[in-house]
Amino acid sequence: MALEREYDFWLLDLDGTLVDVEWSYTREVFDQVGDRLGREFTDQEADILWNGLTGSRDRQLEEWGVDPTAFWEAFHEEEDPLVRAEQTYLHEDAAFVADLEVPVGLVTHCQKFLCEPVLDAVGIRDWFDTRLCCTEETGWKPDPEPVQSVMADLGVAHNGHRGVLAGDGANDVGAAWNAGIDAIHVERVGHERRGQCVLGDYRVRSFDELS
Repeated sequence: MALEREYDFWLLDLDGTLVDVEWSYTREVFDQVGDRLGREFTDQEADILWNGLTGSRDRQLEEWGVDPTAFWEAFHEEEDPLVRAEQTYLHEDAAFVADLEVPVGLVTHCQKFLCEPVLDAVGIRDWFDTRLCCTEETGWKPDPEPVQSVMADLGVAHNGHRGVLAGDGANDVGAAWNAGIDAIHVERVGHERRGQCVLGDYRVRSFDELS
């Protein structure tokens, strides 16, 4: 990939960027969460929340009158790590990451108990020199702290190294820019379905477009 030579390190988001999950799994989880909360989620609402189509999921939940804390407690209790891993597939165009010859980090909102089985299931654990699953303690994208933490782990922070973060959401672009690095927006769902255009330093539908 020609773009690889422009950067001293790469950071990647996980869900929606490198991997995705079968819709049947998403639908089942939201059915179970809805039963717990006494509130049905439509296909559109499940799509919006799963893919973060409107940005902040907590803000979206609040707009719908759903308490974010109660939602996430139910959501994480209903998610089965092994089933999630079985239903996850790797995007073929993401294979270039395995061949990157610079430091590579993962910065994801996917929680560790879900992330680890997924990485093993799709065989990409060894793609990354360091990984960070965001929490309240680390901060959440678009805040720069998670990105800066991974940069520090890679030894590329505040020393003139030029890097890029690739992700599928506006939060990924914001986190990259807030941390002072470039951003690649990978638009897997299309701006029509998202309802807005997300602008990065690069905007692609597939990593193949960067070749």
